[in-house]
Amino acid sequence: MRLVTALPKAHLHLHFTGSMRVGTVRDLAQKYGSRLPEALTTGYPPVLSGRDERGWFRFQRLYDAARGCVRDESDLRRIVREAAQDDAAEGSRWLELQVDPTSYAPSVGGISPALEIVLDEAAAVSREEPTQVAVVVAASRVRHPLDARTLARLAARHAGEGSGTVVGFGISNDERRGQTSDFAPAFEIARRAGLALVPHAGELLGPAAVEETLEAIRPDRIGHGVRSVEDPRVLELVAESGVALEVCPRSNLALGVYDSPQQVPLRTILEHGIPVALGADDPLLFGSRLADQYELARTALGFSDDELAELARGSVTASRAPAELQKAALEDIDAWLATPTARDR
Repeated sequence: MRLVTALPKAHLHLHFTGSMRVGTVRDLAQKYGSRLPEALTTGYPPVLSGRDERGWFRFQRLYDAARGCVRDESDLRRIVREAAQDDAAEGSRWLELQVDPTSYAPSVGGISPALEIVLDEAAAVSREEPTQVAVVVAASRVRHPLDARTLARLAARHAGEGSGTVVGFGISNDERRGQTSDFAPAFEIARRAGLALVPHAGELLGPAAVEETLEAIRPDRIGHGVRSVEDPRVLELVAESGVALEVCPRSNLALGVYDSPQQVPLRTILEHGIPVALGADDPLLFGSRLADQYELARTALGFSDDELAELARGSVTASRAPAELQKAALEDIDAWLATPTARDR
């Protein structure tokens, strides 16, 4: 079979802290004399659940423990660089790395310096590695909507069209917290700046959350959105909207949204003409990276190489990558598909 790591693709759903290698977290913990939870050391990878508040709390506790090991500029730069290198090894040509600069502001002098460090390293690594890196600024649902507006204005000041710029604005964390419509003004700030609007919805909550997000925010993409298949009417709304879904199969399984890989509704979504970009979400906690999502589609859901190539095309066209990068990636996807397999030779 053709290697999925050689398939050109874009990566549109990867969180900053969650992108870390487990070895990096352990190195940083040793650097600062921090004690990590067993789930990040001898008990790795962690057993997780997002089905209820208790399960989400455990997930968030591990996430916060990892984030607490990121304390200076060199740590921020290391995470950006390693994310780009790991993506490059898996065929990613374009990475939109999601970051909430609020999380790192206390260590580097504020949210502006935190974002500027990430952007500067994204620009530097894009000059040196095959993967071009841009940034999505992500607000948190557990904070006040006015905080989201502050971040949206910061994102707007750094808006651009290539690597080392902000290309999108989103919102993440526990879907069960906050009212989506309360964050609409922040997304309007981002829209006026020309940023892609990429909120999370429809993983921990059902189709009503997807519908509310479509109405309140009018997004370009939705992070996850898989629960929309539970209501045919909402699924049609997604299809009619032209919104792309960032589907993260291994995340869905790790958090208990689905009990088996065969239940991930990837094929149903595609059959309704909805663009899809596969993403790894939080490799640190889920123990899987970008190529693993394509392997799951192939082995558990029976996707052919033609269908995998179509997924890769969807990731590229749903991205904010520059036109010339998209064109080259799409041509190389066709070349991947034209490469004979051992069976063809």
